[in-house]
Amino acid sequence: MTHRILFVCLGNICRSPAAEGAFRARAPHCITDSAGTSGWHIGDPPYGPMQAAARAREIDLSGLRARQFVAEDFDSFDLIIGMDADNIRNIEELRPAGNETPVRLLTDFAPELGTDHVPDPYYTRDFDGALDLIEAAVAGLDAYLRR
Repeated sequence: MTHRILFVCLGNICRSPAAEGAFRARAPHCITDSAGTSGWHIGDPPYGPMQAAARAREIDLSGLRARQFVAEDFDSFDLIIGMDADNIRNIEELRPAGNETPVRLLTDFAPELGTDHVPDPYYTRDFDGALDLIEAAVAGLDAYLRR
């Protein structure tokens, strides 16, 4: 079965494109995309330091461009994954009445990490730490979808 997965963060220039790239590399049979809850960076490529950190792990983000999450995404994807509670709250505010598309935190798929969010490296400057969490969680997501 082909799964359609959308990864969402605030600006769609660090965490969600990194999650999209890491998951796409692991599960190329799935349809993936990423978006931001804000419109600040629409059309921009992923943030340079995140691209560099991802590239060091052989994850290519260069072709991705930021876009804003929209209500229609609930109908276009089987699963929507946010990076933190604020993202989840902003996603849910746009949920159309009657829509049942699951919305989950990425870290739900790696409870062994002991965290409930992926810290935003745009602010923390810890791009490798964010990628460590993202890679572990997308591995868990892949295992979950293969069950």
